[in-house]
Amino acid sequence: MTRILITGGAGMVGRALADALPREQIIVTDLAPNGLPKDTPFCRMDVTGTDPDTVIGTQKPDVVVHLASIVTPPPGMTREQAHAVDVIGTRNVLAACIKHGVKRLVVTSSGAAYGYHPDNPVPLSEDAPCRGNPEFAYADHKRQVEEMLAEARQEHPELEQVVLRVGTVLGKGTDNQITALFHRKRLLAIKGSDSPFVFIWTHDLARIVKRAATDGPAGIFNVAGDGWLSIDELARALGKPVLHLPAPAVKAALAVAHPLGLAQYGPEQVRFLQYRPVLANDRLKNEFGYTPELTSAQVFDLWKQEAGL
Repeated sequence: MTRILITGGAGMVGRALADALPREQIIVTDLAPNGLPKDTPFCRMDVTGTDPDTVIGTQKPDVVVHLASIVTPPPGMTREQAHAVDVIGTRNVLAACIKHGVKRLVVTSSGAAYGYHPDNPVPLSEDAPCRGNPEFAYADHKRQVEEMLAEARQEHPELEQVVLRVGTVLGKGTDNQITALFHRKRLLAIKGSDSPFVFIWTHDLARIVKRAATDGPAGIFNVAGDGWLSIDELARALGKPVLHLPAPAVKAALAVAHPLGLAQYGPEQVRFLQYRPVLANDRLKNEFGYTPELTSAQVFDLWKQEAGL
């Protein structure tokens, strides 16, 4: 039986994956077993230090599913601390996998690795370059991770890789910087931009990660439901108005408000509002062999209902 070790396993996706796999097949790791059933095999692991080498060397998994990442930094977390988890943590896990003969590494990357650029094709295929913007910590970190993984594929082909470039994840209880946009009285949009979103249902993502860890093919795959929704379509679904503002005005306002603590984000946030990557999922369906159960529109509708909006 394939033995699977999961990093960041106490998170939303990790818990769903652990529930989908036989207990005797898994070892779940994280800083603490928060939210995990008591019968879940658990081992504490801090990916930023020497724990990956020790734990992976001791547990000897066949497959490592690396979920540990900082998507929404908690209050007070510095960029250096997020980098330690996202980039250094991945480097530590990757090195331990190579050292201890792990057969397959599954990594949840992100559509953000493509970066927020005006010349991004719509939609983006997996052949598009990863150009995560330096001004966005998460996108920049995912770009660095992708470069690290690409180098490892060349130097260590014996370690199979499945890299999942995941779109915006929505499910019951999802609460992050993206969903905060939808709770506002008015949705903000930049004039001249559709500001599209692609979504993937949490249950679809868990099934995709499970397939990646078991009988799915190696490779790089975008993960998103069919289709995408513009900011105006999202607003109509929510029954809310949209505030369309010119990019220079928003940049100027954020440049003043952010240093004063009046806004969470600086002027770089305008790129996020303008040029979000729209992920093509053809390779996921045709090569990986999984068609998401819910489209992007259906995922959003389900989340909206569960959020009471």
